[in-house]
Amino acid sequence: MKNKLLLLAAVLFVGVLGGCGNSPDDGKGSAAAPETTETKLKVVSTNSIIGDMVEKIGGDLIDAHSIVPVGTDPHEYEPLPEDIRKASEADVVFYNGLNLETGNGWFDKLMETAGKAEDEDYFVVSKNVEPIYLTGNSSQQDPHAWLDISNGIRYISEITRVMSEKDPENKEIYIKNADAYIADLTELDSEAKKEFADIPEEKKLLVTSEGAFKYFSKAYELQAAYIWEINTEGQGTPDQMKQIIEKVRNSEVPVLFVETSVDHRSMERLSNEVDLPVYSNLFTDSIAKEGEYGDSYYDMMKWNLEKIHEGLSQ
Repeated sequence: MKNKLLLLAAVLFVGVLGGCGNSPDDGKGSAAAPETTETKLKVVSTNSIIGDMVEKIGGDLIDAHSIVPVGTDPHEYEPLPEDIRKASEADVVFYNGLNLETGNGWFDKLMETAGKAEDEDYFVVSKNVEPIYLTGNSSQQDPHAWLDISNGIRYISEITRVMSEKDPENKEIYIKNADAYIADLTELDSEAKKEFADIPEEKKLLVTSEGAFKYFSKAYELQAAYIWEINTEGQGTPDQMKQIIEKVRNSEVPVLFVETSVDHRSMERLSNEVDLPVYSNLFTDSIAKEGEYGDSYYDMMKWNLEKIHEGLSQ
């Protein structure tokens, strides 16, 4: 009996040694496999429109941050400490250019603080856009190029190019996502051009608060009219009101429009003076809040196209 107990003890001892031989500490077996942490491309955009484009292209492969909050004017902005931290940590930063982020020099100061270099760390998405210049200052470019979908597509192509160079491992996915995105926008643009051709010529006057719709008007063969030209200048001054009232009264335009990102009071004054209704809000410098209609570049453009066509067709 004693010999059997000794034999059993020896077997158990060997078994324990064998179990210890497969411990996680020795690097053998599945339990020992080290965890791998995926490093995502860190991408910062100056506004929600560019940010949405970036997310549509990058999806879950990127860590995205948009600096200017939804509904906030990007012409003049004061970056928060979080924006500075994100910009400093970013692999790539995208900005609109064309005079958008230069209102108080906030973007240049941010890039200097973050230690970023142009065309190495931060890139202008409007690189391949043919600019339109301000009528009140022919040396300054109008920044609102994205309101022409064909320019939005140029933005997307440039974003895709840069992200593919920064993260070549995921290049094919970025290109695939961009191609599908561009196809949807191209279809939206083509259908809109067919529909806008049906608007009577005498009604093809798009009246807004800010002169943000020059690119849009050129794309869809409208004439742009506005109270003030760009948000960095005076808004609703007596001279501005006098000029736009005269222009509207001399036209057969049926309705007016107001942007989501501006003070509505000047347009309300104009509406009362010329006895025309404000047909709809329009998106310009920002997409809508998440969960609301217009919370993507595609949806904001679809909204603008539909509402402007409906209003001018009355």
